[in-house]
Amino acid sequence: MVDSLTTEQRHQMMSKIRSKNTVPEMIVRKYLHSKGFRYRLHDKKLPGKPDVVLPKYKTAIFVQGCFWHAHKGCKYYCSPKSNTEYWLKKIEGNILRNQLNQQALKKMGWNVIIVWECELKRSAEDRCSNLIKQILNLPC
Repeated sequence: MVDSLTTEQRHQMMSKIRSKNTVPEMIVRKYLHSKGFRYRLHDKKLPGKPDVVLPKYKTAIFVQGCFWHAHKGCKYYCSPKSNTEYWLKKIEGNILRNQLNQQALKKMGWNVIIVWECELKRSAEDRCSNLIKQILNLPC
């Protein structure tokens, strides 16, 4: 399928995609803050610079976009239709980097939690309440 946008239009759209302070990340942060959790953001000392770091609970939270991190089985993830080879290579690199960072954090004794963008779209309140149970190591 041919891209329906011009190169300039596509460039403008892609330039607006952020890696920090995304809407899903803000939902998680606001919920945690409202429940009294205090955290750090994007700690450069930890592998992968987790989106939210709860040092008291030794927990790192990654809020991942379904497209950029290839959430399998998710309706929000689909293979790119244009420049497929480039995008698939990039997404595979993201997946590999995620795995290596998560392994490194676990070796350091950190609890790693992944929150997917689609989970917040379906039911942010339910996912966030389960998130707290995960932080406190309670059964969900």
